[in-house]
Amino acid sequence: MRILIIEDEERLRRVIELHLSAEQHDVVGAATAEAALGQLENVDLVLTDLKMPGMDGLTLLEKIHKESPQLPVIVMTAFGNVETAVEAMKRGAADFLQKPFSLAHLSTVVGKALEMRRLKVENERLRQELETRSGFGNLIGHSAGMREVFRLIEKVAPSRATVLLCGESGVGKDMVARAIHYHSPRRTQPLVKINCGALPENLMESELFGYEKGAFTGATVAKPGKFEQADQGTVFLDEIGDVPLPVQVKLLRVLQEREFERLGSNRTRKLDVRVVAATNVDLRAALEGGRFREDLYYRLNVMPINIPPLRERLEDVPALAGHFLERFGEGRYRFSVAALEKLLGHRWPGNVRELENVIERSVLLASGELLGAEDIRLEMGPRGRAGGGEGLFLPAGMTLDEYEQSILREALKRASGNKSQAARLLGITRNALRYRLSQMGLEDKEGEG
Repeated sequence: MRILIIEDEERLRRVIELHLSAEQHDVVGAATAEAALGQLENVDLVLTDLKMPGMDGLTLLEKIHKESPQLPVIVMTAFGNVETAVEAMKRGAADFLQKPFSLAHLSTVVGKALEMRRLKVENERLRQELETRSGFGNLIGHSAGMREVFRLIEKVAPSRATVLLCGESGVGKDMVARAIHYHSPRRTQPLVKINCGALPENLMESELFGYEKGAFTGATVAKPGKFEQADQGTVFLDEIGDVPLPVQVKLLRVLQEREFERLGSNRTRKLDVRVVAATNVDLRAALEGGRFREDLYYRLNVMPINIPPLRERLEDVPALAGHFLERFGEGRYRFSVAALEKLLGHRWPGNVRELENVIERSVLLASGELLGAEDIRLEMGPRGRAGGGEGLFLPAGMTLDEYEQSILREALKRASGNKSQAARLLGITRNALRYRLSQMGLEDKEGEG
């Protein structure tokens, strides 16, 4: 815990700092309230004198309570000023210490305030998680592909096995990760999501594993990483394929040994976390290209779950669209037959995320409470054409299946039969390519590649 001490008497401030530091707290000090206002970031507890030059303790208390109402403040007051301490308690102080006080009493009061702080933070976290809790009710689908996903979630959730979620962007990998966590024995512990693709490479290690004070320029205080925050819970590593090789080594150690060191520290810390990773790229191809470690891949791929794209489970579109219509339309809107037919005729390159955006946009721009085909505002692709293929024309005398076969054959030809490379050319996963080839009866003819 980080504690801020505000006391103009330097000797007393130093004694308090040394004592609380010896109890494994991160302690910072200030001689005036004005100086303390610039040091409140990441503070868990404030211990302040009431009578100081400049701004007094009561005024400081009011400012802190207004800006950070959850931050506990303990006030210190000299003997004979108990009335002032009572007034401070009325204004929101967590407790008070009457000078002179023993170090043992200081530890007791500080410990009680920090425990109350921890409980409030924990209660707020649980409240937020209950509001956003994902169960199977939020994972909608009746198709064979989604029924298989549900079956695997039920099998893997009670274990501590590492899970690798595979699927295109927008298929709902984050929802599946939440379902796994909230159906596991760790459901009451943190679920910490880390978007590896959004972290700059030079900051990824410190974000994942934390750092010590002075580890680099600007590290003025120690900070725990995402893995520490998820201890006893679950870490969801989204876009795992974007993790640079040096950090992959540290991830491998966490998976194998359940231990790590913060940046700038030699102290080994133990962890108990369950890892769920997700990727929208072919990790096998990244492995073959030297961009992903083979040992890490096999550690992550203990229990793979492939989430099918929406275009391969179009029978789920009406239920998903109805779910989003209920959410965004607050029960006031419904689809016409023509609107549903338009939704079913779209190819959904953006998957469930695109469908969600389309329904929200359609509700906002709807001309009435019955949504017609003209109210379904699909994504527009290159040259103003809808992403689902509206306005596209097939080559003369060729069916849609024949045209798709010709595209697949051309991609395989350009990739010299290598399916991973052909899938990258087409912008799909290797599994999706193999599925299409098998559906068209081309898998055996084209070979394994």
